Amino acid sequence: MTLLATLPQVVGVFGGGRMGSGIAHAFLASGSRVIVVENAPETADQAGHRVSDSLAKAEAKGRLGVPLKDALSRLRTTTDAGELAPCELVVEAVPEDAALKAEVLALVERRAPGVVLATNTSSLSIGGLAAALAAPERFLGLHFFNPVPVSDLIEIVTGPRTDPAVVTRAQGWAAALGKTPITVADSPGFASSRLGVHLALEAMRMLEEGVASAADIDTAMTLGYRHPMGPLRTTDVVGLDVRLAIAEHLARELGPRFDPPRILRDLVTAGHLGRKTGQGFYTW
Repeated sequence: MTLLATLPQVVGVFGGGRMGSGIAHAFLASGSRVIVVENAPETADQAGHRVSDSLAKAEAKGRLGVPLKDALSRLRTTTDAGELAPCELVVEAVPEDAALKAEVLALVERRAPGVVLATNTSSLSIGGLAAALAAPERFLGLHFFNPVPVSDLIEIVTGPRTDPAVVTRAQGWAAALGKTPITVADSPGFASSRLGVHLALEAMRMLEEGVASAADIDTAMTLGYRHPMGPLRTTDVVGLDVRLAIAEHLARELGPRFDPPRILRDLVTAGHLGRKTGQGFYTW
């Protein structure tokens, strides 16, 4: 079986920000048609440029794998969720807000009945989000990692009513993208966010207590434990605001061991959100 044979022919992505555009890039580079939905014409245009720029940079580095013109010909941006009807899979990639995600998922289900629906949440309950849906058996979590085009992992999260056949299809799609799927049960933070955030919060406490510098704490993990990037630099790449929101959610669900340290709250309050603002635990 060829790689393309296990991919959805048409994929929808609702939300064209950093994660959504990365998801679109990954499917375009593997041969799918992709429809990106945004809530306004200007943000749809921005999403299109974001995906195009990402694909062009990959081509310049010899990492795209298909002709740029071909990939771009399979991309469409729109504000009409009804255009998602031909999709086999739609991935919701809006900000990490449960009410917003539930609203978007219900809208897509109404406008594109029969598709497999996935959320790119990194910590929110799949069962909770499924409560907004008429067909929760066609819904699951597909947690992509930033930057999506070069990340090797997809975390597949099964809800309490997810059809096992849908999980099997999702595992095939992940493999067809050249990524390794792991499958986890619906629980706060799943496997990746729960472990990753716990490590990052402890690194922040160590920095706060003066145990070592940010660079030395990260070096302990990159050289001592072969992590490709240290927990503080990773937090800068993910976004301190994103990490704070996840930590607060996990603290509510799992207890005080996930309470965000003061240093994280102070940096977010000051607008130092990491790489996207030029300053976080590091200067970018």
